[in-house]
Amino acid sequence: MRSEIIKILLENRNEFVSGEYISEKLGITRSAVSKHIKNIKNQGYEIESITRKGHKIVGCPDLLSGGVIKHDLNTRFIGKEVIHFDTIGSTNDYAKKVALESSDGTIIVSEEQTSGRGRRGKEWHSIKGDGIWVSIILKPDIYPHNAPFITQIAGASIVKALRNLKIDASIKWPNDIIVNNKKVSGILTELGAEIDRINYIVLGMGMNVKTMDFPGDIQNIATSIFKEGYNVKRIDILKNILEEFEKLYLDYIQKNDKSNCIKICKESSAILGKNIYIINADKKRKVKCIDLNEEGNLVIINEDNDIEELISGEVSIRGEHNYV
Repeated sequence: MRSEIIKILLENRNEFVSGEYISEKLGITRSAVSKHIKNIKNQGYEIESITRKGHKIVGCPDLLSGGVIKHDLNTRFIGKEVIHFDTIGSTNDYAKKVALESSDGTIIVSEEQTSGRGRRGKEWHSIKGDGIWVSIILKPDIYPHNAPFITQIAGASIVKALRNLKIDASIKWPNDIIVNNKKVSGILTELGAEIDRINYIVLGMGMNVKTMDFPGDIQNIATSIFKEGYNVKRIDILKNILEEFEKLYLDYIQKNDKSNCIKICKESSAILGKNIYIINADKKRKVKCIDLNEEGNLVIINEDNDIEELISGEVSIRGEHNYV
């Protein structure tokens, strides 16, 4: 209910909205409206309230609440339903629990994750209010073997969104977003499927936005948007990502068109033309990245000068000297 009140106030941001209008719109009492307004103010929203005139938002905290996310969000279905938490173990874990009964495009977002993780179960460092921890529930009509490409769509949409905001970002194929040669964002895609059909996909994205200090084991490979000198609001980043993701996702799902996504991934690649190490289980070998093909597979030249294709999700990669 608070989210709906915030949405009404944001839609009428330049004028006062009466308590009577809000109560009639939402089917609650004037007293309930007053209590919700008080609680919304306690969340950090600046609301001017004047008797006989009503309420007007004059300032918003840096919260990723449903009302703020949905306000002026230019999407057809991504983010139209938002489940917001102050803290949660993992947005992906929660999304998987509610996926079957949730609508396509529902997002789960939390100010903090206490059990966040990346690929291969690695822990994701998250601090309350410092980053973006979000999962999108998707229900595409595609075969399960086509699902991995959605990770690359997410990568392309994140880097496109950051570049829209003048942040110089690149992609370490297939699921890490890089700023100044350090990881700022990661993607974890999980699938609920049968042999020939997808029940749901949960696309998780984590991004360090405000974090300035990182634990010793990752301080040389991790960074944040703020740490690299960019002062950008979390809400602006998230809304840009959701809008860019939906465009590329619909190209793929409705038209089987990967071209725009591949173009962004190529132009924004942190590894094409470079030597890297391929890590598969306990084996490590040095190769050179030469291309990203039309299927989104990484094309490499191995130590025997043979050309290979790597499929997303099969291996991990590291730069020859640093993280990339």
